Amino acid sequence: MTVTGDFADRVFFGTVITMDDAMPDAEGVAVLHGRILAVGGRAELAPLIGPDTAVSELGDAVLVPGFVEAHGHPLSEAIFLGPDVVDIRPVVAPSAASVLERLNAAIASAGPTGVYANGWDPLLQTGLPEPTLEWLNGLSPERPLAILHNSGHSAYFNTAAATAVGVTRETPDPVGASFGRDADGELDGSLREVGAAELIFGPALAPTPSGFIEALRAESARLNAAGITTAGELGYNPSSAAGIAAARAAGALTVRLRLYEMSTAAKRSRATPGDGDELVRQVGIKLWADGSPWVGNIATSFPYLDSPATRSIGLEPGHRGHANYTPGQIAEISEAYFAAGWQLACHVHGDAAVDTVLDAWEELLLRHPRPDHRLRLEHVGAMTAAQFERAAALGITASIFIDHLYYWGDVLVDDLFGPEHGAPWAAAGSAAASGMRISFHNDGQVTPPEPLRNIEIAVTRRSNRGRVLAPEQRITVEQALRAQTINSAEQLFSEHEVGSIAPGKFADLVVLARSPLTAGAAPDVAAGAIADIPVLETILGGETVYRAQAA
Repeated sequence: MTVTGDFADRVFFGTVITMDDAMPDAEGVAVLHGRILAVGGRAELAPLIGPDTAVSELGDAVLVPGFVEAHGHPLSEAIFLGPDVVDIRPVVAPSAASVLERLNAAIASAGPTGVYANGWDPLLQTGLPEPTLEWLNGLSPERPLAILHNSGHSAYFNTAAATAVGVTRETPDPVGASFGRDADGELDGSLREVGAAELIFGPALAPTPSGFIEALRAESARLNAAGITTAGELGYNPSSAAGIAAARAAGALTVRLRLYEMSTAAKRSRATPGDGDELVRQVGIKLWADGSPWVGNIATSFPYLDSPATRSIGLEPGHRGHANYTPGQIAEISEAYFAAGWQLACHVHGDAAVDTVLDAWEELLLRHPRPDHRLRLEHVGAMTAAQFERAAALGITASIFIDHLYYWGDVLVDDLFGPEHGAPWAAAGSAAASGMRISFHNDGQVTPPEPLRNIEIAVTRRSNRGRVLAPEQRITVEQALRAQTINSAEQLFSEHEVGSIAPGKFADLVVLARSPLTAGAAPDVAAGAIADIPVLETILGGETVYRAQAA
């Protein structure tokens, strides 16, 4: 506890889960000027209550640190979930029929700028037509039509969409990305990876300054409603800086951003590590090794299954994905940025790609030893127990996309990889056993921001159809809660200011209707026992940024 002569602005009394090893549980928290003034028992905090102090009795509710999204894309999500994009994600359009209904309705009412959609996923929306150029041109003959895959790693576009942004057969493939071409070299209406998608979607969806402010306001509200107060932005482009500043000045930014600039062919940044302040700060560089399991371009030591699902995404029997970057490119990119002092975060899913990155980074650390580098591996779907142990020994950590198990768990086993490689996907148990401090994330618009569901899925490993995948990979509720709070803060170099409830830290807090710790342990945690806990209030720097409406 810390006591000064000042009275608190607000005091909470009740059950407090601090995530602070020095005091894991407390009866109360006092807040002053946006920071935590004191943590302790009722009697200890009583002297801090003055005539203007707001006292909140939690009752059955519980106070926890604000959730931290270690790997998100709030800037792009603000655009792709905005009013100018048709939402066809499986979470809102679960069937092929509903996808086509939304697309046809949008095309029928579209203006000259055409239709841009987000969320195509034939693995979950079974029965979708093959998005060939002929089909796309037939659907919208004269106006642009472009559809982003739910993974964000592929997209489909008609001739008008390419013409609108000046993409032709002569357009070179960006590094680590590509445009699909037919036997004659003509564009076939498909693309792979972010660099190519930016050329099709970027100019068309560039918001006005006021539009970006409102888009970021809506995105902040979505994150706050899930209890998120800090988010990593793992796709930052410096061109967004002015828009972020404007949104901040307008009071539209109610979540702390930790920015990871996308690596470029120039292999340098004009920024310096740590540029910014407590609300917006640039901390790292994002790079890629491979792509998405849902489109077949992750580098694995094992093949995909031959199934109707794999054939529906265009994979031949025995298909084995490959990396988007060569070992030499990964080593060169890593060297350039790491030597300049940057933390690195590398997108990697397949076990073969993990080996490539670990090989490069082991050599990198020998050439440029740094005691607290916090190198990060992102998503790590097929990462093995031995690889987690190797990474942990090197001081490398991982952010795990645990929500894959909920939405695609059955697909992973039955349709893509079989029980040997599909069931242990997102192996949080092996990661925890290695001693690594892992985080969880939802990766922007790929799945909704839902830290409480992440916690439940890590504990139960239960898919949305009730199937349990590799129960030996379960972790405890407390471990999972740490992954969404203090561990995520550590990965973002922000544990000194957020991620736990301790004196001096920002008063970034969440009031939950009940404690996740009372849900029990697997296999006794019922479906929804943690995921469906209502978020009652979210507080950023002592200010309420979300409050649930009374029933």
